[in-house]
Amino acid sequence: MWKVLMPRKIVFGENAAKEFQYPKNSLVVTTTTPDIYNKWLDYMGIKNYEVYDKVTPDPSIETIEALKKQYEGKQIGAYIGLGGGSSRDVCKYLSKLTGIPKILIPTTFGTGAEMTTYAVISFEHKKKLLQDEAFLADAAIVDPYFLPGTPFNIMRNSACDAAAQASEGYDSKAGNPFTQFFCKEAFDILYDAIMNDKPNLLPYGAMLSGIGFGNSSTTLGHALSYVFSNEGVPHGYALSSCTTVAHKFNKSVYYKRFKEIAQKLKFEPLKLKQPLDAAADVIMPDRGHLDNNPIPVTKQDIIGCLDEIVNKNPLA
Repeated sequence: MWKVLMPRKIVFGENAAKEFQYPKNSLVVTTTTPDIYNKWLDYMGIKNYEVYDKVTPDPSIETIEALKKQYEGKQIGAYIGLGGGSSRDVCKYLSKLTGIPKILIPTTFGTGAEMTTYAVISFEHKKKLLQDEAFLADAAIVDPYFLPGTPFNIMRNSACDAAAQASEGYDSKAGNPFTQFFCKEAFDILYDAIMNDKPNLLPYGAMLSGIGFGNSSTTLGHALSYVFSNEGVPHGYALSSCTTVAHKFNKSVYYKRFKEIAQKLKFEPLKLKQPLDAAADVIMPDRGHLDNNPIPVTKQDIIGCLDEIVNKNPLA
């Protein structure tokens, strides 16, 4: 038996965010600045709202608890996560704590967070992947309006993230024919978008990726990436080499095409400050990713993968 979970409502396509009916007294949670999000909010036509714009990348549990306390008793109608994955992850956790509905709207198209039961929150300065059905959006809105003007680094990190999730999700032992269908379709769309310079396809590909991997999990590539992210490397950037090496280790059907994506997006080699053995000790407890990897992974395997990532330039 398989179980597949998706948001209660998915709205996508041109004008999706503009035509949606938003609850009154919503709290918009974002990582960006007023000159940017005010344009977004004008487009959305949202009324009767407040904005919290102090969310930072890799949000901490302390930030979420402080935000909950700040707005207690204000009768918030809904949380609206507007922006990258961090904004949406904050709303997911807040909604779980308070029971207030959440509407998730990506403006960068990579994490697929609006589709999944996952949230990445930092505890004691270390990112932790959490999963809970309570994290599912009450409504997910995917609108290509937000894509134009996205800086190249954000676009390429997001695109790489989406492609890594789709390809790792396809290979995951926790997958099933339904998730593999979405992951395969997502990767094909994302590959076309990146390799043939069709950015308009990225939002749709990322959405399908979120549905696919959100019900099957990612694997070794993501497990490897977090030690780099903990040292400040953007997540998508870390995945460029980490997922390439993981796909090689797993003999994935996506190895060659994923490497081509990373090369097309011009990612540079990764460096790691800590010793490889110590980094492997950090990675090994990540059973949420490693247990779903199609091939069993030992600590020595991880050290070998890390050595290839930092010393051999796998994207060359």
